[in-house]
Amino acid sequence: MTIKKNGLYRHYKGNNYLLLDVVRHSETLEEMVFYKCLYENELGDLWVRPLSMFIENVTIDGKEIPRFEYIGDHKGKDRL
Repeated sequence: MTIKKNGLYRHYKGNNYLLLDVVRHSETLEEMVFYKCLYENELGDLWVRPLSMFIENVTIDGKEIPRFEYIGDHKGKDRL
């Protein structure tokens, strides 16, 4: 899977997210994905996750699917 910066992604559980950028952890230099929830979340809107986890596949009902699936460009659909 290729990361498309500033794109919209759908998590395999159904919620949508806005990928803001791929960044690095300051100590380990691990690549991290910086993204925003596009739904109300009492824990906060902005999140990071290891890039390796963001692009990995998960197995659901015996079928491998992407954890996050690219669904399109941002094009101003959400204000930051």
